[in-house]
Amino acid sequence: MPKKIDKILFIAVICLSLFGLLMIYSASSIWANYKFNDSFHYIKYQSIFFLIGFLLMYIVSKINYKIYYEKANLIILICLILLILVIIPGIGSVRNGSRSWFGIGSLGIQPSEAAKLGLIIFTSKYLSNSDKFVKNYVKGIFPILGITLLFFALIMLQPDLGTGVILVMAIISLLFIAGVDIKFFMAGGILGLVGVVILIIIAPYRMDRITSFIDPWSDALGTGFQIIQSLYAIGPGGLLGTGFGNSIQKHFYLPEPQTDFIFSIIAEEFGVAGAFIVVGLFALILWRSIKISLNAPDLFSKYLSFGIIFQMIFQTLMNLMVVIGMIPVTGVTLPFLSYGGSSLLISMFSVGIILNISRKQ
Repeated sequence: MPKKIDKILFIAVICLSLFGLLMIYSASSIWANYKFNDSFHYIKYQSIFFLIGFLLMYIVSKINYKIYYEKANLIILICLILLILVIIPGIGSVRNGSRSWFGIGSLGIQPSEAAKLGLIIFTSKYLSNSDKFVKNYVKGIFPILGITLLFFALIMLQPDLGTGVILVMAIISLLFIAGVDIKFFMAGGILGLVGVVILIIIAPYRMDRITSFIDPWSDALGTGFQIIQSLYAIGPGGLLGTGFGNSIQKHFYLPEPQTDFIFSIIAEEFGVAGAFIVVGLFALILWRSIKISLNAPDLFSKYLSFGIIFQMIFQTLMNLMVVIGMIPVTGVTLPFLSYGGSSLLISMFSVGIILNISRKQ
């Protein structure tokens, strides 16, 4: 008889998602009322995605994870086709300077979100099939790196550096726990650093982000505007915050605060205490997922659950470091909390997979 799902992980994800709905309303109500004459515009759409995501997570938690092993090649092919289609003018739609979306009315689907999960599934199957990747770089590591770099290149054509970095780091983490020689990562790190420098040089807006990160006040009304307004939100929050709905920065100071910078509004309205609760819930999700991964019944499920949670937590850390000014603006969302249907659905789908693995322990 199958075991029950990991209740702690399930409850932590639901708590984060519900708090996300609350904060999306608070962060977006002023902007939504101005833009759509409806202060509930964003929360209505996100609530629909939450309900679909909750149902999806529940269903996926009951589907045997081995189906992803069987369909891994098909999944990666579909993700590849979608990444190609979205960058074709007339098919993909442009939002905030990136051709990353399939527009469906006022909604949008972001295929790069699905591609991150698809590549983790494919890599997990690849690594669980053979140990040749440890012994032979050419026959083992380079093929999976080639596919990863192809996905990275397609995402960069949108362009979306933040998502591309998250995708690459998730695969690198899987290679690391698979036992690939540390020398490989040292050489890869040097090449990766050179590649990032080249990407920054060929795109002036990325250099502007670096400059604004070093000294945001050098262009306070331009490239440094977001990070300055984010810090202005976090600073007054104090220990307990200004109270729900009392944010000042959401009044057209912090651009679209319901997306990448929603943590700034959380810190402003709920203070250090609220910020620590959010971080604590993410830590709880990490702990339970790692425990599930360590106790997983086979190599595929071990790699799959670890790859999913590493990608999710790495994205979380990137978002939080941007918000508090530790790294340049990357444009990545905060899982379960930021406004965005594609991100929420894929995140809850991914957790559903981990929950199913927890049943098999």
